[in-house]
Amino acid sequence: MMTSAYRPRNPGHDYYGRGTYLITLVVSGRERVLSFFSDNKDGENLTNRKTLVLTHLGEVVANTWLRTPEAQAVHGNRVRVHAYVCMPDHFHGVIEVLEPMAWSLGDIIQAFKSVCTSHWQRQQGLAASVDRSISVDLKEEGMPAWLREKAQRYANEGALIRNLSKKQRQEYYALVGRSQQPLFDDNYDDTVCLDERHRKAMIAYVNDNPRRAILRRLLPEYMRRCLHVRIGNRSYGAFGNLFLLRWARKIQVQCHRKHPITGQPYEETVDYTNERRQWETAIMEGCTVIVTPGISAGERLMKNECLDKGFPLIHLQKEPIDFFWKPERQRFDACATGALLILAPWELDQMGDVAGVPSDSDYSRFHNMNTLAAEICSFDGEAKIMMR
Repeated sequence: MMTSAYRPRNPGHDYYGRGTYLITLVVSGRERVLSFFSDNKDGENLTNRKTLVLTHLGEVVANTWLRTPEAQAVHGNRVRVHAYVCMPDHFHGVIEVLEPMAWSLGDIIQAFKSVCTSHWQRQQGLAASVDRSISVDLKEEGMPAWLREKAQRYANEGALIRNLSKKQRQEYYALVGRSQQPLFDDNYDDTVCLDERHRKAMIAYVNDNPRRAILRRLLPEYMRRCLHVRIGNRSYGAFGNLFLLRWARKIQVQCHRKHPITGQPYEETVDYTNERRQWETAIMEGCTVIVTPGISAGERLMKNECLDKGFPLIHLQKEPIDFFWKPERQRFDACATGALLILAPWELDQMGDVAGVPSDSDYSRFHNMNTLAAEICSFDGEAKIMMR
């Protein structure tokens, strides 16, 4: 059986058993890669997946993915591949394990990555990196002593890159250049399918990727990603239309879970109905944006109404926004209309306890996010984008 350095996203999950997964692989050194696997030749067409034209390497990756069931059958592993897409700098694919295996999911993905890397390096006239003898690089300037010693010690049999530790391989790749590095990053992301509805959502997400990429390119101001935006005294990750922060009137939607007097679910009370009518009236009058984390049922109802009807919305979430984070389709499409800004506070767990409950608990996080929503509603300055 193969070995894999992959750390599973879901500790405790049985990656040898049956299951369906959405796999995401990114190109090594992704921030420097433009069109590795594909390019879009028709930026005006938002619906036709075929406008995403595969490069030769993209075709190799796609064909390797489609041949995965056949390649794994040789080892007694029964898998099925579903939707896939080769984006310019990353790959998405849905794979199903049909019966318990001797190999883990990580082993299967590692095999797929290795085949793609070998094709890529042969395309450049190079030997597959895992089978490359490091002795050929002994004359390179700056070669560290440990690598020179290892190559000389095994000169007769040839010291291969596969014999180096992960840390040593990374140092080696930094010395010999991009062409000898693996095609994909060492790690990858997997999402475990929960049920049939989730499986269909995974496939829909994969098929929708080209359209999303076109929208991000055509609407950069509405699809803006900022890792550090300073709003008042706090820093946020942001995705969407930052101009919403400058709207004349921002109204916080904050609801109790239960009515403080009657104990009814708050969203079922007359008080909530009256408040919601006031919020809707303010929106229709113009220059009003709703601000909410959408935690309680009443908040979620108003948040979803904004998303469904295209009302201006600033939505706070506890999940961080990093360089590769993307919203799900409903919020993504709302961003495309300019009606949504998503904010994720970077120091949420450092805001302090609430009612003696630790700050890193959901209870305190939710209360603190409503505190942040109130701060944003009172903010009338200019958000500062910090380049770091």
